[in-house]
Amino acid sequence: QRTAEIGLLKALGARAGTIRAAFLAEAALLSVAGALAGFALGHVGAWGVRLAFPELPAWPPDWAVVAALATALGTGVLFGVLPARRAARLDPVQALSRR
Repeated sequence: QRTAEIGLLKALGARAGTIRAAFLAEAALLSVAGALAGFALGHVGAWGVRLAFPELPAWPPDWAVVAALATALGTGVLFGVLPARRAARLDPVQALSRR
């Protein structure tokens, strides 16, 4: 966990909103990275299926790709909210003493 890092940021004067925004931005960035990796692997997989079985339509519709990317981003941000709120509310003295 990053308790000491958060405590240090708060001790240096970082506001709760800044810490919350940093955690949410990190969650969003990781979600986008995961979505892009999944997109790339999906394209490679679809290409392999098309090579092996040319008669199959192994290409997802555009709406499915957009929905998958939006779901990945939304899920990452949604599950980043609680840790971001906890980090923003952390007491710097307690956080630094937990080392």
